[in-house]
Amino acid sequence: KMANSSAPWIGCAYLFLQSTCKTIVLPSLYESSQKKPSVFKALKLALADSTGSMNGVDMLKVHCSQPHLIVQLKFCKQENCRRFLQSYREGALQESLQNHLQLSLAISAVPLEMELKAGSEHLDSMLKDEDRCLECIYREKPDRLRDEEITKLEECLKNLIVHQSINNNMAVKDCASLNSPSQPGPSQGNSLSPQVTFTFQGQVFANRTLTPDDHQKFAKLVSKKWKQVGRSLQKNCRALRDPVIDNLALEYDREGLYEQAYQMLLRFRESEGQKATIARLIAALEENGLISLAEELLGLHSNED
Repeated sequence: KMANSSAPWIGCAYLFLQSTCKTIVLPSLYESSQKKPSVFKALKLALADSTGSMNGVDMLKVHCSQPHLIVQLKFCKQENCRRFLQSYREGALQESLQNHLQLSLAISAVPLEMELKAGSEHLDSMLKDEDRCLECIYREKPDRLRDEEITKLEECLKNLIVHQSINNNMAVKDCASLNSPSQPGPSQGNSLSPQVTFTFQGQVFANRTLTPDDHQKFAKLVSKKWKQVGRSLQKNCRALRDPVIDNLALEYDREGLYEQAYQMLLRFRESEGQKATIARLIAALEENGLISLAEELLGLHSNED
């Protein structure tokens, strides 16, 4: 067994990041006092996406070693490490980090190559054997406390989140260096700018765009309440006005509830694009008492397998 039942499960790994674009050098960006908060913010949010929680994985230190940016990661729960490995294996972490870097740095695209190591073990070659990866990560205990610089960046990001939750859509002036001076076009001109995080059941989660996996889980589990959820979403989505929802019910009546729910959320995702976020869907589920489904989408149900 990897751990005694009484001892906490703690492991460590190193995430190696390199941009494949010659004009984007991640170590140089991180060493820049102006860009560092933006790069850190993107790292933090992408890691939160991978585990479903802002506290799922801890960054101990970020090393700059040309051409790599190397992030030392600490995991305190095996289930969080499993979620991270799954996200890494499926390419979701890479896609999330590319998107967050693009938004934080206000540039067109950040193509990335990633590599994961635990001690001398290269985990990329054994990703299909999740238990073996977990064993390697568990064997590597953190050799340091969190770097003071990381602690300062964490505090700055927390302050930003607090100010955003207080001010909602008002401009945030405190900790302004964490916000890129200009966001790409899609989030402008819409009163519903995606927030960085949201709270559910007293716990803070990173916001993100809905994934195909979210879409399928929702359609599978929402059952007869898909119409109510659609009407909750329609408050900020013109594509889901009442006639549309009623027409979907008629058009896909023979296919059943799964297809009706799937098509409703498809309209939402196609219409809203990157603004079709998990936070908006969770809020709609809460409004209709679908707490268990919300927990499922956020990965709060323990995996018995």
